[in-house]
Amino acid sequence: MKGEQQERVAGIHSIGKEYRANEEYEWDGLKRSEDGRVIFQYTLGGKGAIRMGEQTYSLKKGEAFLVQLPSDHCYYLPENSSHWEFIYMTLYGQEAIRYFHTVTESHGHILKLPTDARPIRHIFHVLERIQTTGIHHAYDASAYAYTFLMECMQYFEHDQNKVEKLPVAIAKAVNFMEQNYKEDLILSSIVEVSGLSKYHFTRLFHKTVNDTPIKFLTKIRMNHALDLLQNKELSIEEVARHVGYTNANYFTKVFKSVLDVTPSEYRNSQSFMPVNQLFLD
Repeated sequence: MKGEQQERVAGIHSIGKEYRANEEYEWDGLKRSEDGRVIFQYTLGGKGAIRMGEQTYSLKKGEAFLVQLPSDHCYYLPENSSHWEFIYMTLYGQEAIRYFHTVTESHGHILKLPTDARPIRHIFHVLERIQTTGIHHAYDASAYAYTFLMECMQYFEHDQNKVEKLPVAIAKAVNFMEQNYKEDLILSSIVEVSGLSKYHFTRLFHKTVNDTPIKFLTKIRMNHALDLLQNKELSIEEVARHVGYTNANYFTKVFKSVLDVTPSEYRNSQSFMPVNQLFLD
């Protein structure tokens, strides 16, 4: 369902999650009928490949490509790969094209992102929304498309650079927390990943991040909790478990101490707080 809003800003042409194995899978960017589209495809498992001009790139877990239609590219399941599992989002609209050029000019067409990076989380969120309640209005689709573009810019211009500028030991700890926030983490586990002593790690972490490791972990968990709370089919207990808390009462206590409202009050409020603006510094 297209409209002036989608053409002017952004709209979703297609979105999905696929698993390809031992079969013919190939898309040539010069032979497709779509025009003015931007494709983002992210590898979850296995291995894919994409040829861009004269150069061919292997695509492993955590790697994505960003291309425009039409253009001289071809992505496919290579012969030496048993399978390729991926998610994708194809966008259209003037802003989608503009952000495509902004991202690729600064970061190239082949991109690396952890599975919990903002753009990847957003795609999974949209897929879940489609499976549960569906998207019935073109304006909703436009909002999801535009939010994806914003999440990409947020990640590549802020989040990624922030991690890359951290000392190696602290970057290891931050990545560890972002990848394992669902687990029952304790400080000693985080310290061990850094390779430093507890004393030196906590001092360097606070100096670099301006927070304690546990408070930083709590913020990661709360950001994920805010996202999950938008799905009213999940109970508070389920949300708590998804973000690393075995006790829902303790989760509620922590949530209220950080956001000054309980998870239930937040969920039942008229509008959700913007998740991507809570803990950027």
